Amino acid sequence: MDHRTSIESEESIRLQIAEMDSRIGETSVAGPTIFDPQNSINTKNSSNTNSGSSTTRPAVHAPEKKLTIFALRLAVLEKTATGLGTLGFIWATVVLLGGFAITLDKTDFWFITIILLIEGTRIFSRSHELEWQHQATWSITDVGINSFRTIRSSSHLIIKTVKVIFRPISAVGKPSRHSREIADSLHQGGRGDWDQKKTPTRSWVSSDVPMLPYAPWVFISKNVSKLLYWLQLASATACVVLSSMKLIRHNYGEVAKGDSDRRNRNAALYIFYSLALAEALLFLLEKTYWEWKVNYCKVLDKVNKECELGPSGLIYTRRFFYDAYSRCVNGSIFDGIKMDMVSFAMELLNSNSPDEQLMGARILRQFAKSKQFSDDTLQKIGITISVIERLVEMLNWKDPQEEEIRHSAAKILSKLAGKKQNSLRVAGIPGAMESISSLLHINRNSSGAADEISEKKIIFDNEHYDFWTFNHLGLLILKKLARDHDNCGKIGNTRGLLPKIIDFTHAGERLLRDETVTPSKILTVKRSLQVMKMLASTTGATGKQLRKGISEVVFTISNIRDILRYGEKHPMLQNLGIEILTSLALEEDATERIGGTGGVLKELFNIFFKEGMPEDQNHVRIAAGEALAMLALESKNNCHRIFKLKVAEKLVEALEIPLLRINAARIMRNLCRYSGGDCSEQLRGFTAAGSTVLKAIMTEGSKLQEVMIGLAAHVFKLMTSQESSIMFERAGVQEAELASTIVQILNNYQYPHIKIPRMRRFAIELAIWMMRDKKTNVQTFKNLGMEKELECVIETTSELESFTIFSGTVGLSRHSTTIHSLVETAMKLLADK
Repeated sequence: MDHRTSIESEESIRLQIAEMDSRIGETSVAGPTIFDPQNSINTKNSSNTNSGSSTTRPAVHAPEKKLTIFALRLAVLEKTATGLGTLGFIWATVVLLGGFAITLDKTDFWFITIILLIEGTRIFSRSHELEWQHQATWSITDVGINSFRTIRSSSHLIIKTVKVIFRPISAVGKPSRHSREIADSLHQGGRGDWDQKKTPTRSWVSSDVPMLPYAPWVFISKNVSKLLYWLQLASATACVVLSSMKLIRHNYGEVAKGDSDRRNRNAALYIFYSLALAEALLFLLEKTYWEWKVNYCKVLDKVNKECELGPSGLIYTRRFFYDAYSRCVNGSIFDGIKMDMVSFAMELLNSNSPDEQLMGARILRQFAKSKQFSDDTLQKIGITISVIERLVEMLNWKDPQEEEIRHSAAKILSKLAGKKQNSLRVAGIPGAMESISSLLHINRNSSGAADEISEKKIIFDNEHYDFWTFNHLGLLILKKLARDHDNCGKIGNTRGLLPKIIDFTHAGERLLRDETVTPSKILTVKRSLQVMKMLASTTGATGKQLRKGISEVVFTISNIRDILRYGEKHPMLQNLGIEILTSLALEEDATERIGGTGGVLKELFNIFFKEGMPEDQNHVRIAAGEALAMLALESKNNCHRIFKLKVAEKLVEALEIPLLRINAARIMRNLCRYSGGDCSEQLRGFTAAGSTVLKAIMTEGSKLQEVMIGLAAHVFKLMTSQESSIMFERAGVQEAELASTIVQILNNYQYPHIKIPRMRRFAIELAIWMMRDKKTNVQTFKNLGMEKELECVIETTSELESFTIFSGTVGLSRHSTTIHSLVETAMKLLADK
């Protein structure tokens, strides 16, 4: 029975909430504000929701599968050919040369010997050929697997090779373009130019190593790979010719009757030549299949195009293929098909070779920004802590020759931090915040203020180092990391990071009013403001500490003031600056600093009252109103500063403007509540708004009705009984009608609502004023059933009604008078005769 009753009560609560939601659907254009608690269910960001979508994610198309299956098929042919060749080698050495060496015909003996030499060399040097070919993949112009494609040009190379071999030693000894390069050689290629390879510092490029002191051009590794390749083809062709000749002619010599020593010689020779022919044909079939797929089917080009690596990414695709093929040949044929391009790039990233690091970083960067491969790539990187650590480490690389690697690492991390789980892993790396901080570089002038940011590259160690791009990426990474509460704390605790972020909010009059300003400059200011906003709006003890740290930096408020003063062409920047001030005003010390900074309150009112702004910029005026209401809350000094600006009359007029009236009412209520008795003269000007407030209470609903009732409870106190009667008469409203509206409000909102948490409190405050103003109102409330409604309020009071502002779901600035005290006061007035 109790269980059923509880279920019924829960259902009734849900129904009431649903009904109230439908009534509050016409809430103000301001949307959620700091004056209302934010339900965590409604404030989930996209990074939280997409982190768990991997279960429904469609299978990722992997273009490199074409290469791994191609490598497997080649490996099957290669291993079969090698197996037959080994069998033929054993057969020849054990059976023929061992058993029939004396009885063999002279021609057969030399044929077998030649075949064994050329095939034995090919079989046992195959792995070395792969090694040479693997090293040859560093240059996109190497032959490598494109041998048939370059047959026409190879004839010219052969002629040049012969000339070089017979060149005098003195000429050979002259330095060539492959000579040892010293550290002072500069890396001239831009990050976007993949055709230019990173210049090594004090080490050789593996494909350019001269193996012999004579004719170094011939004996560098990439040319050795070509030589081995053509020797392979030549040996296989020779084997086919020699074996075919013997198999066709059958001239193995005559076997005399009764000669037991030569009885099985012909059969043995037939088997050997057949094995040699089969092995050579399989090898040529492998090469033919190789060239057909590469040169005619263009498998490498297609895979490179599908991987979106660009024209110069072909070298990476080629290198991946060689790695897969080598694994299939040297290990199990299935080892290569376990490879994928992302894992391959991660292995290169962890290499000690700068070239391999750059190659891996480029591949991961391209895959991370690709719409097709981004999710899968970031998921693999995210679960590989060693790769994340490597990327974070690369952020500290400030050598100009490592600029592109550092840039790629920052790009990848900016993508990685976009998902919540990955952002937690990035921030969890020891020293990660310090590494990200190293991306932020800004100069200061002698006075200590931040210089205006220049888009031009800064000259650093005689190199054009693009700090500008790294600033953008650093702020972007911080912006994405700051979506998580714990990460915000780490950002705040990182030494020197907050001042760096605040430095980037500096934008002077020249920058903000310049019509030719580049978007990148404004983007830097915008991102820094976005990071500051996220940090300042953090909840709990972490948020309190962050707001304290931000407000204590002496440039914070003055930088925002400049944006408010000169940023009329950039409303987005103004809106972000205003929201930062609103969040900082949660702390008492910060509130005083903001109000004490000359011009901030004035600029906020200028924006709030500014007319003629486009509709898409209305959110800036609304934000300015919220900031002013926050700055006037519980701050007597700020209330006095506001009255000195002589804006009381404009605030009264703003109550008639739909866009401004909610925040105007909030500002006026706080001025009435917290200014003290010193401003009684200025407060008297608010009585002119009495009729406007009364009409709004009777005709409006939801949020507007709440703030107007809250304002009425204080504005009406400034009037005498005679003045209040005139006000009701001017508004065309009877006091009994207002009393009925108040009782109806308490009846409608039997439970406090998250969107209008102060509705019942303000209604009771207004009822108390009415009963104190005129005794006749007491009987009116009695007749309307006010006592019953007040008893219901006592039974359903919530902590939600005890606070004036909220930080997320945490209540701040508790009301000085509890709602229970208000109810008791109202009940006593109702009890008086």
